[in-house]
Amino acid sequence: MGVGKGINMDLSITDPSPLPPPPAEFNLAAHVLGRGSQTPDKSALQILRLSGTERWSYGRLEAAVRGVSTGLLSQGLQPGDRVMMRLGNTVEFPLAFLGAIAAGIVPVPTSALLTVPEVTKLARMIAPKAVIAAEGVTLPEGDLPLIDAGRFRAWEDLPPAPFQMGAADRLAYVVTTSGTSGLPRAVGHAHRAILGRALMHEGWYGITAEDRLLHAGAFNWTYTLGTGLMDPWTVGATALIPAAGIPPAQLPLLLKRFDATIFAAAPGVYRQMLRDGKPLALPRLRHGLSAGERLMPSVRTAWTAATGTAIYEALGMSECSTFISGSPARPAPDGTTGYPQPGRRIAVLEDELPVPRGQMGELAIHRSDPGLMLGYLGADGRPHLPLTGDWFLTGDTVEMQADGAIRYLGRRDDMLNAGGFRVAPAEIEAALATCPGAGEVAAVELRIREDATIIAVFHTGPASEAALAAHAETCLARYKQPRLYRHVAALPHTANGKLNRRALRAEWEEKL
Repeated sequence: MGVGKGINMDLSITDPSPLPPPPAEFNLAAHVLGRGSQTPDKSALQILRLSGTERWSYGRLEAAVRGVSTGLLSQGLQPGDRVMMRLGNTVEFPLAFLGAIAAGIVPVPTSALLTVPEVTKLARMIAPKAVIAAEGVTLPEGDLPLIDAGRFRAWEDLPPAPFQMGAADRLAYVVTTSGTSGLPRAVGHAHRAILGRALMHEGWYGITAEDRLLHAGAFNWTYTLGTGLMDPWTVGATALIPAAGIPPAQLPLLLKRFDATIFAAAPGVYRQMLRDGKPLALPRLRHGLSAGERLMPSVRTAWTAATGTAIYEALGMSECSTFISGSPARPAPDGTTGYPQPGRRIAVLEDELPVPRGQMGELAIHRSDPGLMLGYLGADGRPHLPLTGDWFLTGDTVEMQADGAIRYLGRRDDMLNAGGFRVAPAEIEAALATCPGAGEVAAVELRIREDATIIAVFHTGPASEAALAAHAETCLARYKQPRLYRHVAALPHTANGKLNRRALRAEWEEKL
């Protein structure tokens, strides 16, 4: 990564060579499917089962995506319209996502685990023109037009719609994340975001067209959508996705049976696969990838001992996907997450200025990064990008080493990590505060052992644990629901009266 003459190498900032501008006419879906169109008979996707597999060639995949585009347009949707995706763990998820983008429609994928109140709140914020829904998945209240995902298989054979081309920085899709205020935020990404993901190919994956990448996540997780599907397809590789219901204990068998060369999962999946301590014979596997939450050193060591391969970790966020990582070409030094991916301009700032290397500060991404979001959708329905000068502040406290490696130190706010999902504590607190007898409520992430954390709630009111847990089931998705409830006489506060979650966490982790 080159450093310009005006950059002080002693400061925590990178200055990579400028990336080439995107084409004047661009479409994310066309880019994802472009390489595979040269090898239409090659396997693009295999949905893995313990007995048999469902195979999709690149030719079939493109035909299905463009057929879905035709089907969506036939429902009266127009380029620029937003559609909310309420889909389960099926292949319809990527078909809907790419099919919408191909037609210039803006998909908004949402977790199938959300409750009716949660998804209704999102619908009011996003203002979709329709909802693409699978049977049995919760729907927002109101009279939004519904598109049954069961139609998709019939739409596969429709005449292909042309790709809607346009400026690379126009809105392509929206994802949702929890804001520190407790309110969900809608993150708008441009079509050029897929060009930002290309910086991961060398900087994290080490992927080529000959690879077979198995992602352990469900179709309807954005980590799977990007790392498990779009990125392999962009380079013409084969994506392997376990069918719904495959337990982690069976993944080593699938990795071996289907000749996986790269494996991607959240740290919790690695822990479960290593639970019995036995060696894993995976002769074709080159390495693993980890993201979503911190990978503990003990898990990394155990995986290498069991498989003889390394795990490369990445740090990212909904606003920019991953941008710091180790890779086969440049492994992360011990105690660090890795390096800024080639082409990323990042800095560690304090009071808006880069700090000296070796000093902690807030990680920031330059506004020129092609993978950086267009912004959070505002009340006017348009994306707005909050910047400090030319930088987007991530909220992560880090330290840049002398060689440029990044050591992650934690969040500047009190965000929680629930199985790879970022959750604002204020969102949980606001939901549980409506339970009769809850009193004052504080949600914190507690470490119960070296390699595991849980969401815990402390409350001052007389409500029982059973009552609070039952209330949480009615208004919070499963991954947001606390695993531990504790009554306390009072909650700690800072000098200016704010809830001091850090003090509460530190006090109670000593007791657990």
